[in-house]
Amino acid sequence: MTDKPTTYQDRLKRILHPEGLAALPPKHEEDAEEGEASCAAFGYLRGIRDLPGAVEFRFRNGNSTWFPYSWLGPWRYNPSEGLLLKFSGDLVYLVLIRGSNLDKPLSEGAINLTSGGLQRHRIVWIREMTEADIREVGEAGPTIDIIEVVEFESHAALKEWLAKNAPAFLQ
Repeated sequence: MTDKPTTYQDRLKRILHPEGLAALPPKHEEDAEEGEASCAAFGYLRGIRDLPGAVEFRFRNGNSTWFPYSWLGPWRYNPSEGLLLKFSGDLVYLVLIRGSNLDKPLSEGAINLTSGGLQRHRIVWIREMTEADIREVGEAGPTIDIIEVVEFESHAALKEWLAKNAPAFLQ
């Protein structure tokens, strides 16, 4: 039995249908788990193939702000202060998310807002919740009380804002 090298044309012929159309890869069980899912506080992508280009912040007043994941720089989580995200683009933007159980895994166990979500760029949207939503979730999952988005033209202004609004993040 001799193993002669196959050319890309030989490999291509094996993958193509007789009509010349590429065969679809077999559907795997994990493909069924792709798509967007959500909890009351945030939405996320379940599958591993798609990545959102941006994260949307939804406010109670109906407005939204999007930031591209490519702008996301360092971020910090402090359970007593919240989650502080830094986006750097034309200006520097801080997004301060205050709530409870922000790092608590959802019932599926693999996703949370912090390490399983934002760190892996799986979060599609994060929303401020109403008081009724927060009461309904209780301690069972993450809740978002408020999202503050602030833009800065100087590092000094950023430090001043942090000292006044979220001093635990100054170090």
